[in-house]
Amino acid sequence: MNFNFKDQTVIVTGGTRGIGKGVAEAFLQAGAKVIATYRSDANAAQDFLESGEQYEGRLTVRQFDVSEHNEVVAFFRYVEENFEHFEILVNNSGIRRDSVVGMMPVDDWNDVIRTNLTGTYHMSKIAVQHLMRQKYGRIINITSPISRFGFPGQANYAASKAGQEAFTRSLSKEVASRNITVNCVSPGFIDTDFIADLPDDQKQQYLSQVPMKRFGTVEEVARAVLFLADRDSAYVSGAVLEITGGL
Repeated sequence: MNFNFKDQTVIVTGGTRGIGKGVAEAFLQAGAKVIATYRSDANAAQDFLESGEQYEGRLTVRQFDVSEHNEVVAFFRYVEENFEHFEILVNNSGIRRDSVVGMMPVDDWNDVIRTNLTGTYHMSKIAVQHLMRQKYGRIINITSPISRFGFPGQANYAASKAGQEAFTRSLSKEVASRNITVNCVSPGFIDTDFIADLPDDQKQQYLSQVPMKRFGTVEEVARAVLFLADRDSAYVSGAVLEITGGL
């Protein structure tokens, strides 16, 4: 399926590394302008920006923290002042702070919830105000099948992802009449730096759980995001599209 996002502007949070970077690149290849955001890894952001010179100035990177409401407001003020419009928001920013509940520091619980779930709320709240005025938009939240499985040591992460999915279903109903769709893409084990850095025995353990017996690719996740962002996907909303190899 060939996608065409020419004349559209896309915001991808956590968009300079891993899955977020792959999503941003896919939109760029489909003709969109992309604003890729990041919180702390300035080197990765600069590398992405330099590698994106081929996209003729259609790639912008911005640094801020989605968990801080004031920073989100300032970011959207920047977007409003420098771009005529935007049509698509991909909430991809996320962190993990793994620990069993009995030993989990309170800050690790709060940080994960604030970034993964509250950050989705902050970004979506301001985005919706813009998208409702233009009576069109797409919001895609990157979640995880851990919302259903609940791996040991990841209660905070699982709770944040389950919360994102519930948030998506509610928001999709609130904005449906304005031609705005809100959906989730839920990647399973994807071949990113996270997988590459794992010990071989742990990789094999993860791989053994996947019916297709391989890890997914960033490109496969990105294609799912572009499908949900496409104008022709206008009747898909409140859905969770799993990219898991059959988990």
